[in-house]
Amino acid sequence: MKLSLINIANFRTDGGAMFGVVPKVLWSRVYCSDVNNLIVLSLRSLVVETGGRVILIDAGWGDKQDEKFFSHVHLHGGEGLLEGLAKRGYSPGDITDVFLTHLHADHCGGCFRKADSGGYEAVFPNAIYHVSRSQWEWAVKNNPREADSFLEENILPIGQSGRLNLVDEEGELFPGFSVIICYGHTPGLMIAVIDYRGQKVIFAGDLIPTAAHIPLIWNMSYDIESLKTIDEKDRLLKMAEEGGHVLVFQHDEHTECCRLAMTPKGIRAGKKFEFSELNKK
Repeated sequence: MKLSLINIANFRTDGGAMFGVVPKVLWSRVYCSDVNNLIVLSLRSLVVETGGRVILIDAGWGDKQDEKFFSHVHLHGGEGLLEGLAKRGYSPGDITDVFLTHLHADHCGGCFRKADSGGYEAVFPNAIYHVSRSQWEWAVKNNPREADSFLEENILPIGQSGRLNLVDEEGELFPGFSVIICYGHTPGLMIAVIDYRGQKVIFAGDLIPTAAHIPLIWNMSYDIESLKTIDEKDRLLKMAEEGGHVLVFQHDEHTECCRLAMTPKGIRAGKKFEFSELNKK
């Protein structure tokens, strides 16, 4: 098995929205904001090469929306998705599977792009798209709370491609690659748990977007059901701390990975490190 982590881009978003009911006087001590209360987040994807498959976890924003749309997210830095794949020796045609944690715009927008002839074309022409059934049914129905995140131009081409696989249950999806399904952030959020070199690597996605979100009640206002998020984080963090597993953060500008430690205040980030250190063992 080979793992590669790509930072597609950085973007800015409201710090208050990212930390919900946690007062700014607390969260700003661990995650800095600018004068407009914006914080910088990363947007990472993980490539898992195993058993003849090349699996891409999430595909970033893409570029189908207009300049006004992207002016609100302040994209900057990063490698770019296709550029990052190329640096690691992968072409778009090499991707056999795209595992979508969920269908919010910053996670699935890069699956399709505008075609010169009109309509949309697949960025990864040979890929199967894996989405939980509960997330797919929720997203295509849409709702006022998530309408700005569930964009038709991102979602419908996936269904029309004929290459959509709906995941119904937790468990092993590929050899050494298992799925946990969560419902607090958005119904059907999938978390990837990967067996790698004798340890488990957990791509925490939007359940725990940054290391600052490890405390159980430090959650996003974007979460649909906060109490479910708390229960799901509790389950995942206990499993990871007891097993000595590695958490990979999709959105933390400062921290790519960490192990966990039990403290008098509960489970917290232990050793923080760069993803490249995993490949040195």
